[in-house]
Amino acid sequence: MSTRVFTMLIAAAISVAAVGCSSGPQGPAQTADAFLQAFAEHEVATAADLTSQPEKAAPALTSAWDQLQAERLIAHTGDTRVTGDTATVDYSYEWRLPKDRVWSYRGQLQMGRSEGKWSVRWTSANIHPQLGNTQTLQLRSIPAPRARVNERSGSDVLVPGAVYRVVFNRGASSNPVGVSTTLANVLRQFDERLTPEGILAAARKADGGYTVEVLSEWEYQQVSNDLLGLSGVSFGRQWDLVPTDRTFAPDLLTQIRKTVIDEVDGQAGWNVVTVNANGGDTDVLKEVEPQTSPSFSLSVDRNIQNAAQRAVDLREDQAMMVVLQPSTGAILAIAQNEAADADGPVAASGLYPPGSTFKTVTAAAAMTEGHATPDTVVPCPSQIVVGDRTIPNYNLFSVGDVPMATAYERSCNTAFARIASELGGDDLRTAASALGIGPDYTVVGLPTVSGSVPQDDDLVQRAEDGIGQGKVLVSPFGLAMVAATVANGSAPVPYLISNHPTEIKGDRPALNPEVINGLRMMMRKVVLGGTAERIADQGEVYGKTGEAEVEGGSHAWFIGYRGDMAFATLVVRGGSSDNAVAVTRDMLTALPPGY
Repeated sequence: MSTRVFTMLIAAAISVAAVGCSSGPQGPAQTADAFLQAFAEHEVATAADLTSQPEKAAPALTSAWDQLQAERLIAHTGDTRVTGDTATVDYSYEWRLPKDRVWSYRGQLQMGRSEGKWSVRWTSANIHPQLGNTQTLQLRSIPAPRARVNERSGSDVLVPGAVYRVVFNRGASSNPVGVSTTLANVLRQFDERLTPEGILAAARKADGGYTVEVLSEWEYQQVSNDLLGLSGVSFGRQWDLVPTDRTFAPDLLTQIRKTVIDEVDGQAGWNVVTVNANGGDTDVLKEVEPQTSPSFSLSVDRNIQNAAQRAVDLREDQAMMVVLQPSTGAILAIAQNEAADADGPVAASGLYPPGSTFKTVTAAAAMTEGHATPDTVVPCPSQIVVGDRTIPNYNLFSVGDVPMATAYERSCNTAFARIASELGGDDLRTAASALGIGPDYTVVGLPTVSGSVPQDDDLVQRAEDGIGQGKVLVSPFGLAMVAATVANGSAPVPYLISNHPTEIKGDRPALNPEVINGLRMMMRKVVLGGTAERIADQGEVYGKTGEAEVEGGSHAWFIGYRGDMAFATLVVRGGSSDNAVAVTRDMLTALPPGY
């Protein structure tokens, strides 16, 4: 073979090799794969150039990415079927859309060969098998209904809705006095505390606008004509949780609203729809239903709350009441009158000397430590000297030597001061903890403080603490825990919102059943023939009265239980404990039959 012929053969071989290794897709599968990969990498121009109609493909591919707000596309080819100059290639798409949404589906690419070159025959079905050539895709969010808040029986107390903030800017008003008067007159139907003077004073102190009142949409519609156009008055509309009844536990619901407001939104749903050239929906290609956040169920019982609220509202002095369910720890009612509201959520967190109600703790300590039983005879003179302190009975009454149960029934200071003085320094605090006073309760939706019982190494201090004077401080919530513990046999775990567990820090040692039985017997005697006889006609009530001396008067207390309902009532500087018994009786009387 000549050198020339050999050179030509080599050149031909190189030429053939060059054709076989040329860049770019060759067969239908390779072309389809290149199209999908370019589409998936958001290189729409490259993908469009691999189709039969790049001028139509490019805007359609771009629209798919934009209208789906897509973050990523994973695309794969599947089986390829070739018939002469045509072929079908299966594809699978997995779109990653905002907020962790995923949309997956399968389709087919129609391929064609012209002049030895394969391309994707353009049709919108290359984006989705059900997408028409004049249609586009669109991602839409489906809002989830917001959760509601209901009370124990299931009726709503807070519902999603719009509120209107009535804002008064004194500096922007041409007639501040006149506008304040109009605001007070118009809005007093919703809040009887509003006065022109109060509005003007608050607006003067506010930096900019002062929110006079927050109205529900229905309330706003009633008064909008009277408020629109007032100089310096503006309105802000916003979404919120709205009370269904302004008079139902307003302060408690304010606390609950703050707690749950960030949890009421459910998980929004979404869909992908096809839209025609006129903007009309033609089909739904994918839909995920919204997931509504479950409603929040409160432990509060509407009937008990309303009865307790009416009872405390009858008092001019600060009055408050806490009602618990001993068997579950459910907070059934938290009621304060307007005078008490001025000091904040004091029913659950205000601390006061407990007076003779604390003799329940002293009796529990004495029985636990083996110092006394309800039948142990103790002296009850008119007064007693402990160390350098003279402790008298109320009005210096005396009943002589009587069983501890009788001393408890008659609320004998001298007997219980002596009993306390004979206890160990930590005995009162330990007994108080067992009865629920002292530990920290983190009740979701309600700030609580149960009380404080110090270690009493000093004889005199221990005697004073034993009758609820000294350094012992408790809240109505804490004493309601005492009553609930006696009723239940062990300290319950209080809660306000279902599925929002309470955290407790601090020991709550168990009480011996004999101690519980002794306390129950003595509390029943208080109602049947002692200081709480006023309430004896209200069924099988167990209780303990207390009057705590403070500067300027004395606090009136009554704690107890009936059935599966424990309570603590305080009238601040209310004088005789009989006044607290009367408030409690008003509550029980107002309850429907069956409670």
